[in-house]
Amino acid sequence: VQLVESGGGLVQAGGSLRLSCVASGSPFSTLIMGWHRQAPGKEREMVAYVTDAGTTVYADSVKGRLTISRDDAKNTATLQMNSLKPEDTAVYYCNSKRLTNWEDYWGQGTQVTVSS
Repeated sequence: VQLVESGGGLVQAGGSLRLSCVASGSPFSTLIMGWHRQAPGKEREMVAYVTDAGTTVYADSVKGRLTISRDDAKNTATLQMNSLKPEDTAVYYCNSKRLTNWEDYWGQGTQVTVSS
């Protein structure tokens, strides 16, 4: 599975960004899609994921501000980020888990920087 992310950048606190991840190499309907992030000096953490059935799960720190969605027709997962905070600054990685063998795949990462 190949994952290509786009949409990172620099934004002021309170602003919005939209991250996209396009998957190829496996039927998209067999993938759980998610986003993780890693801030400098910290471990990588789960931000949100959406199952093949459309169920969504979020980290407590982002609930109500970030929204994950998927478009199976476009093989795309999207993370809409609103009301961004400086502590959201990190490299964001798209992740997919294939249901057939439970293997994880990662994108190259995209930088999100929120200035105060």
